[in-house]
Amino acid sequence: MGIPFIRRGNKQQGADAVGQRAGELFDRGMNCAQAVLQAATGRTGAELMAVAGAFGGGIGDSRCLCGAVSGGVMALGLRGKGDKSGALVAAFKADHRVTCCKALSAPYRWLGPQHLAHCRRLTVKTAETVARLLK
Repeated sequence: MGIPFIRRGNKQQGADAVGQRAGELFDRGMNCAQAVLQAATGRTGAELMAVAGAFGGGIGDSRCLCGAVSGGVMALGLRGKGDKSGALVAAFKADHRVTCCKALSAPYRWLGPQHLAHCRRLTVKTAETVARLLK
């Protein structure tokens, strides 16, 4: 049996709420991987966030695999749903054609306002997808 919702206290959160939480975390300075991981799992440990921090900017600012996808894969694994990682990547590619941070960010000046807004949108959407896969 999967985990249908992320629980916060007595409140259950659906995919939209998880996405909204990821956006808020991104706005507070977390990178895309950290925001997706924390929003989808509710885990806040410093050590876990440090690990996820290394995946921002397409893995250590190398602009390879999108950090939101990396954070999503970590979240699925932590929740015992690592076998759904391929479905996350497929859904991301269906929406954006690629998973490469460099290609996703090509139209924007790196870390400029438009780039950050775009990354925030990707972070929110990916967190929502992860929440659905956790059902």
